[in-house]
Amino acid sequence: VFGLGGVGLSVVIGCKVAGASRIFGIDINPDKFAKAKELGVTDCINPRDYDKPIHEVLARMTNGGVDYSFECVGDIDVMVSALKSCHFGFGTCMINGVVPSSILSFEPMLMLSGRTLKGALFGNLKSKDWVPKLVSDYQAKKFNLDPLVTHVLPFDKINEGFELLRCGKSIRTVLKF
Repeated sequence: VFGLGGVGLSVVIGCKVAGASRIFGIDINPDKFAKAKELGVTDCINPRDYDKPIHEVLARMTNGGVDYSFECVGDIDVMVSALKSCHFGFGTCMINGVVPSSILSFEPMLMLSGRTLKGALFGNLKSKDWVPKLVSDYQAKKFNLDPLVTHVLPFDKINEGFELLRCGKSIRTVLKF
């Protein structure tokens, strides 16, 4: 999982629910690692701690690459790294990060070698059908979203909530009226 903010940590929760046994969390902010481990990340990696590109680091740690990668940053370079981190022949990369209008370019051989690239907004779910199911599953304690709420502020502190998010000190802030 590339990016351990609110979207990335939600992906981690989904990976755990799906039965993943090993989950890599990649982020340049090591302050996010404790929460990521609490939610199920087994290996936290800061790309700045390595001299090699992160996809090479992951390939070495996984005997060729990951089965699935999830890009949750919204950065073109991270998207390409996530795709490159997928295993040759069968790895799948899911782009979840929203990026300003840009062009994603990469070597065609990354796709011709059997990797799959997908993209999703809102998890590629049909909200009318899936939101009630997700609420029901949450209420049935099939997964826990509570750790994603790191701050509760009065509505008049909305700008403070955005600043906490921008600085990487908040995952999600609930505003009370």
